[in-house]
Amino acid sequence: MQKSIVIYRVCRFTQARKDSRFFISQEENAMKFYMPARLYEESDVVAKHAKEITALGKKALIVTGAHSARKTGAQADLTEILSDAGVDYEIFDQVEENPSTRTIMQACRSADVADCDFVVGIGGGSPLDAAKAIALMLAHPDWEEEKLYQNGQDNSHLPLVCIPTTCGTGSELTGVSVLTRREQGLKGSIPYVLFPDLALVDGKYLAKAPKSLIANTATDALAHLIEAYANTGADDYTRMLVDRGLEVWAESKNFLLGLEEADDARHSRLMLASSLAGMSIAQVGTTVPHGLSYNLTLEAQIPHGIAVGYFQAGYLRECPAQMRDHLLEKVGFASPEELDAFFRQICQVPQVSQEVLAHSLTAVMNTPAKREICPFDANEQVLKRIAGLK
Repeated sequence: MQKSIVIYRVCRFTQARKDSRFFISQEENAMKFYMPARLYEESDVVAKHAKEITALGKKALIVTGAHSARKTGAQADLTEILSDAGVDYEIFDQVEENPSTRTIMQACRSADVADCDFVVGIGGGSPLDAAKAIALMLAHPDWEEEKLYQNGQDNSHLPLVCIPTTCGTGSELTGVSVLTRREQGLKGSIPYVLFPDLALVDGKYLAKAPKSLIANTATDALAHLIEAYANTGADDYTRMLVDRGLEVWAESKNFLLGLEEADDARHSRLMLASSLAGMSIAQVGTTVPHGLSYNLTLEAQIPHGIAVGYFQAGYLRECPAQMRDHLLEKVGFASPEELDAFFRQICQVPQVSQEVLAHSLTAVMNTPAKREICPFDANEQVLKRIAGLK
C-alpha cells in the first residue's frame, strides 16, 4: 500500500539562533512538515477501517505486551476483522517494558513469523516501538542484531499498523523506535525512520486502563509537547500542533486530579492530545528531559512517563522567559513549580538518588543531539540544575 502524505512541504531549514533566546524571525524561518502515516482517530476505528488493514497482506504478525492488548479489547477487535477477511495471523505477546534488541530478534527468528507479510503493533510505546523494529528486521531477514544500531541502512520495512492503547507515547505517529541494549545498559532510538502505514486511534481503549497508567502516559504527552516547542527545530507547523495539543491536554487536568469521572469523550481528548504531541516530536525530536530520563528507567526502574516528567520543571526554568511563559499559559500553570506540583500530585514520583541523577547527567552529556536542540546553552552547569544535582 502506498503511503499517504498528509502534508509535505520542504524548504531550506534554518535552526533558531540560540543568542536570540527565542525563535528566528518569520522571514528567516524555513519550514518543513512530514507525516507519511495515514491517521484515523474515531470510535470503533479498527472495524471501520478493516478493508485498509486487511489489504496490507495475507498474514499479520500482531506484536503486543502480555496484557494490555487483550484487556483493552483492541486485540479482539483486530483478530475479528482479520478472521472475517480470511487473513491469517500470528501473535507475539512477549514485548516487555523498554523492549530490548534481544526481544526484537526473538520475534523475528520464530518459525511462525516467516511468512508474515505485515505487522500490527498494539499497546503503549513499548509494543509499538517493538513492532516498528520487527517490521524492519522481517523485511531484511539476513540482518543480524547489530544492524539495528548501524547507520546508513535502508528504512524499508513490512507494511505496519499501530494501534495505541495509552495516551502518551505518540509512537503511532513518529518514525522513531526506542530500544534497549541490556548488556550495555543503554536505551535510545535506533537510526531508522519507521513510520507506520496506518495509525488507528480510539479513545475506548483507555476505558480499562489503570488511572496510574493514564497519568503516567499523559505526562509523557505533555513532555512531548513542551520539548517540541522548546526546541531550536520548531517552526510554525510544530508550534501550531503544540499550541493545540496543550489546550486539549489542559482540558483533562481535573480528570487527572481525580476531580472528574472518566467518559468516552474524555478518553478521546486524551488520545487527541497524545496524537498532536506525537506529530510534534515527529518533526523535531525530543530534547534534554528525555535524554535524562532514560537512565532513570534503566537504573531505577521508574516508568518512562514519570522519568521524563521529573525533569520538565527544571527544563522550563532554563527556557527563555517568553517561551516558558507561553507554554505555561497554554497549559494553565502559573509557574514551573506549579506544573511540578501537579505532576507530583497525579503521579507516584519516587525519590531519586543523587548517584542515579549523576549517571543521567553523564548519559545526556554523551548525547550531543539532545543538547544541541535546546533553546539555551545546555552546558554541564545548566544540566545539573535541570537534573536537580546538588
